[in-house]
Amino acid sequence: MRILVIGSGGREHALVWKIAQSPRVSKIFCANGNGGIGEIAECVAIKPDEILKLADFVQKEKIDLTVVGSETPLTMGIADEFKRRGMKLFGPSAKAAQLEGSKIFAKNLMKKYGIPTAAYELFSNADAAKKYITAQGKPCVVKADGLSAGKGAIVCPTVQEALTAVDSIMSAEFGVAGKSIVIEEMMTGDEASIFVITDGKNFVLLPSAQDHKRALDGDKGKNTGGMGSYAPAPVVTDEILTRVKREIIEPTISAMAQEGCLYQGVIYCGIMMTPEGPKVVEFNCRFGDPECQVLMPLIKSDVMDIFLAVCENRLSSLKIDIDNSSAACVIMASGGYPDAYQKGKEIIGLDNSQKKAIVFHAGTEKRDDKFYTTGGRVLGITAVAENLQAAVDLAYARTQEISFENSFYRKDIAHRALKK
Repeated sequence: MRILVIGSGGREHALVWKIAQSPRVSKIFCANGNGGIGEIAECVAIKPDEILKLADFVQKEKIDLTVVGSETPLTMGIADEFKRRGMKLFGPSAKAAQLEGSKIFAKNLMKKYGIPTAAYELFSNADAAKKYITAQGKPCVVKADGLSAGKGAIVCPTVQEALTAVDSIMSAEFGVAGKSIVIEEMMTGDEASIFVITDGKNFVLLPSAQDHKRALDGDKGKNTGGMGSYAPAPVVTDEILTRVKREIIEPTISAMAQEGCLYQGVIYCGIMMTPEGPKVVEFNCRFGDPECQVLMPLIKSDVMDIFLAVCENRLSSLKIDIDNSSAACVIMASGGYPDAYQKGKEIIGLDNSQKKAIVFHAGTEKRDDKFYTTGGRVLGITAVAENLQAAVDLAYARTQEISFENSFYRKDIAHRALKK
């Protein structure tokens, strides 16, 4: 089979790495890829949001299946265009991708169908939002309605921080994504990510995971796209998972179908374990990044079997084999990230392939047989071991052998789980 993966980050490298292990696959393309992806796939200079160009490329190259990594092309309707042309694509339609593309859509869906989530109010006027925040006088979370590259949800412990967040999100910086906002109560508890693969009726669960959004140790500093991850998340007990399936996953898939938004692909469900039980923080319509980097190594089954079963509406007949080991990922980032950072720094120490860790590239390019930085998040160092502590130790051992100017990484990945 000939496969196209769409995207250019660490998540897409992990997908390409896993797909390449399938005996079904003869050729992998990636649009637009990165330096590491280029080692195992042919990178194509088409951006993920250039949907018509991507569709034309798939027809020309006789691609058998396309796998979409990032949310933007999904919310733009790439699955609909491919379906119109009779081409297979793993990912939800534009209507279904609203589950991530619009916080308002997701919150209203959960309210209508009784899916547990934080109490909320919706606003399209900044002054009205500020009056509500002042009247409430308590901590809250302010969220942009649309896609905001992981920066559209601001946790506000004080009223003043919430007022500032309203101005920030509803300013020109966020564009259309910030024209409407959600203000919701601040939930307390442990947070985790649940990944569901569904064909719109049946579903299978992948291991739970947790990531680290803050840039610095101790969960301090600015929010980022994710500085590391681990799986499975010990906080997600069998009891909690049973409740999540019954109270969140099953009713969400059913609700989407009833609303005429049949969901086929990955649902990434962020949950908070509150005193009242698990509640939804957010939904995403794709694999997480860097959660994908710890999920793919734990899937023992041929991932192509999974993707094709979804596309062909036969997930009920599939059994997925999951490794009972643990996985941890450490992100190496450019100095200054998530603010301004320099590019073009040579990466040293990538040449030893005998190490017991996988190096997933996120922001790299290859020139003259050397790798250079091109992004804020540069590499994801992932290790799998019999327990979480061993996986973390292996990941850090490999991380310490790699360097580039002004690089940094968190030294406390999985600290919450390991303390417990």
